[in-house]
Amino acid sequence: MEALLDQARTIWEGEIDFHGQRLAEYLNYGLLSLFGFIAFLVGFIAQDIYQTLYIGLGGTALTFLIVVPPWPFFNRHPLAWLPPRTGRGTDYGEIVVDGKKVG
Repeated sequence: MEALLDQARTIWEGEIDFHGQRLAEYLNYGLLSLFGFIAFLVGFIAQDIYQTLYIGLGGTALTFLIVVPPWPFFNRHPLAWLPPRTGRGTDYGEIVVDGKKVG
């Protein structure tokens, strides 16, 4: 049961890296602009505001499904964080930065 909860936590928390955040932002702006342009064009040609709204709302929903969940392609470049401190005070343990021991 604990393994199942760990998997659910991993999916729920959703980790993406900085490159993934930039990609999500570009996808967000690009897809919303594309669907907005298509919705306007179709609505203008058909002279129907409902088609414009439906295409715009559908495009927004599709963009939401692409951008919001933490898909694996948003975490291709994860960062290696420093290990947590092991004790109190200035005890940093074995932290090595650029080949030199710090602390």
